[in-house]
Amino acid sequence: MPKNPLSDAWQFLTAATDDYHQLGWLGVVLAVVYWILLLSSIALAIRNWKEDPAQRSATHCTTFVVRVLIGTMWFEGMLWKLPLPASGGLQYWTEQMATRAAFQFHRDFVTGFLLPNLKILGPFVFLTEFILAVSLILGLGVRLAGLIGIVFVLHLWLGIYLPGVPAEWPWSYIFLAMLMFFLALHAAGRSLGLDAWLRRNVASVGDGTDLSGKILKLVG
Repeated sequence: MPKNPLSDAWQFLTAATDDYHQLGWLGVVLAVVYWILLLSSIALAIRNWKEDPAQRSATHCTTFVVRVLIGTMWFEGMLWKLPLPASGGLQYWTEQMATRAAFQFHRDFVTGFLLPNLKILGPFVFLTEFILAVSLILGLGVRLAGLIGIVFVLHLWLGIYLPGVPAEWPWSYIFLAMLMFFLALHAAGRSLGLDAWLRRNVASVGDGTDLSGKILKLVG
């Protein structure tokens, strides 16, 4: 199959990428997990559309599409963090940070803490990216996820800032950080997402009358 954006998307959706293949049966399981998340996000969008006329706007629909696409990006990026506890890819790029980080204190942090403890930290990196993917695809707690994503991306930006091989374009990370910022700023989960449904259907969330309601209003 010729390589192009359509073929790449199809291979991702059908668990036919190299990242999936390298995981064996686990790759198939993760592909099923992605489909469950994707179909659930569509079901939530339809339900919000039916229940709340205010959700029926181009702005909400566009925000929904962008949110799910960025969530998919996090899901796809999560795949090469496997197998646990620390994949070869995670090891390689963390080693790159040891020499390419923008500031000396960052390089010292990588060499003195991250690399020696990578097998402990690897599962947390995987889990963080998985949580970001789930949050954005379903539209749950998107404000909090956006803030976490910004910190995560800025670490990558500064960590692979200096020239090296393979080359990285620093603006790529700035663009992603800005996207995460806008998703958080506009509480993108309230656009055809689970955050919107919770605010509308769970009284304590909608009016913030108890602690759980106040927390969910803040993060979503």
